Amino acid sequence: MSTTNIILSGTGGQGIILSSRIIAQVAFQSGYDVKESEIHGMAQRGGSVISHIRFGDKVFSPQIPSGKAHIIVALEELEALRYLRFLKKNGIVILNKKKILPAMAEEKDYPQDVESLLNQKGFVVIPVQADKIAKQLGNAKVENSVILGILSTLLSFKEETWHDVISKAVPPKTIDLNIKAFNEGRRLIKENAILEQRIRNIAEAKT
Repeated sequence: MSTTNIILSGTGGQGIILSSRIIAQVAFQSGYDVKESEIHGMAQRGGSVISHIRFGDKVFSPQIPSGKAHIIVALEELEALRYLRFLKKNGIVILNKKKILPAMAEEKDYPQDVESLLNQKGFVVIPVQADKIAKQLGNAKVENSVILGILSTLLSFKEETWHDVISKAVPPKTIDLNIKAFNEGRRLIKENAILEQRIRNIAEAKT
């Protein structure tokens, strides 16, 4: 298979590194060559964090070239725009509808309606209020698992492999809740038949 390229972006404290390692491990257990790299920056709360994940029959570099990412998973809206240069034409953005203002920034400085900006550029946008869903499930900290559930519908890995890796990666007391959050993310896409078909069409046309 050709190499699949995924960018994860967000801010410090959002669990980007854990999510990245879960995806990489799922790909590895599914039999693919995997390369992953992380740029922590100021990974304390509020600092920008980005991770590159690449998997395929053989992957030679962990870095995704500009314009070659198939998917950006943005846990924060501004971080989707910050790393948009990596995304290929007609690429997919999983956009967590969450704003975290950078230090010293004011609300007026933050881009308005990021989702519309992404749509205007021709990208496929999957918006989600993951923290709201996570809170409804009982713990805001499982928003990453909701987003991983959404991502899993775009990839060919078995659901059981995701469950296995997540169960080993999260604290034992939170396994059931994280799996429930993951399944909820999958359900959100499966119930949106139009979006699911559009994503499927892009995946089939992927080069």
